[in-house]
Amino acid sequence: MKSIFDKTWRDELIGRINLVNETSARQWGKMNVYQMIKHCSNWDEWVLGKNNPVYKRQFIGRIFGKMVLRKMIKTDKPFDKNVPTTNWLKIKETNGDIVSEKSKWISSIKEYANYSNAGFIHDFFGKMSIEEIGIMAYKHTDHHLRQFGK
Repeated sequence: MKSIFDKTWRDELIGRINLVNETSARQWGKMNVYQMIKHCSNWDEWVLGKNNPVYKRQFIGRIFGKMVLRKMIKTDKPFDKNVPTTNWLKIKETNGDIVSEKSKWISSIKEYANYSNAGFIHDFFGKMSIEEIGIMAYKHTDHHLRQFGK
């Protein structure tokens, strides 16, 4: 299973991130390229424990979260298109410094080499094992890179 904790897969993701630019065209969804890059950077900071927003676990996640998580990570199958994003991770601003945000995102990806946020609790899935976090972080990044053809 591909995991962001494996250097080979981190390097592969970074190579793909480097291919993203202001002309990268969205294949599906609502985000533009700047919003996608910033969303992914914010998401990684959250998982890494660098950005600790205040949020409540979603009620439906308390009921179905673990079941959905197991289904999403049991194979190397990529996430489906148009998977919903939690409101606090939706990026409202439509433009900004893509080069700077990309650099920030790549730095976050590299930080997974020294992951130390074992107490991470996802707003939908709840408490996740290190293995689940690694697979989910890889798949999240892969999903958004595929969203922009990379």
